[in-house]
Amino acid sequence: MPKEIDLNPSESPTALFGFELRRHRKERGWSQLRLARAVPYSVGTISMIETAKRSPSEEFARHCDEALEAEGALMRLWPMVSRSTAPPWFRPWLDVEATAEALRTWEALVIPGLFQTEDYARAILSGEIGVTPEQIEEQVVARMERQSILRRPKPPLLWVVLDEGVLKRPIGSPAVMAAQLEHLLEVGQLPRTTIQILPHSAYSTTGLAGGFVIAQAQGVADTAYVESAGILGRVTERPEDLRTLTFRYEGIRSEALPQRDSMELIKETMHQWTS
Repeated sequence: MPKEIDLNPSESPTALFGFELRRHRKERGWSQLRLARAVPYSVGTISMIETAKRSPSEEFARHCDEALEAEGALMRLWPMVSRSTAPPWFRPWLDVEATAEALRTWEALVIPGLFQTEDYARAILSGEIGVTPEQIEEQVVARMERQSILRRPKPPLLWVVLDEGVLKRPIGSPAVMAAQLEHLLEVGQLPRTTIQILPHSAYSTTGLAGGFVIAQAQGVADTAYVESAGILGRVTERPEDLRTLTFRYEGIRSEALPQRDSMELIKETMHQWTS
């Protein structure tokens, strides 16, 4: 393991977390092996995180915080780490999404990140030119942690409309697609979630300009995230943008199948991936 001087906590939030994790561990007089016995993670994982070679998950931060009796110090650092793995232009949206009371989503190409399985997300992220395996895994962890808003005591209201092509576009493998659609069916059963499918038979062109999400929270202006060729998305609060996107969303949803029929279509398509 590198000497402490080899890790510069000012290099990145991940380096700062690793530095603080090591400091708290040493203050208790614990070795990495002793910490590994107290948390459900291997010595290798702890070493990788302490040397900033891997980003921690929220669960990792919580377990170590409790085991080392760090009084919340590691948990307070984790939001900085989770945002550091996201592109700079996407970070403002993470704060909006985390505090939203309602999210209206339209997606024409892929399953939205909040509903993706790990394997589906990994396949999507692997398509980025020049990305390393380490970067992929960091981004997968960050994407899975975003989904923690669905596990809140009172999660946001979610209205999601997906193009039928999303269900049929091969991502990863048939097994990955089948598992992803099974997960989508499970998410669709959540009491505050509505998923609708825009069928090919609607011949709709309203949403071809790209996907977007509209977030609402009490006491603040509505905010939207607009996709743009997967390169630079845009976060906007401009009233004229929100008005246009709201009208567009309602136009798309008006052509979509009701939720019950949408769930049946997802189920049928899932069976096609397993046949």
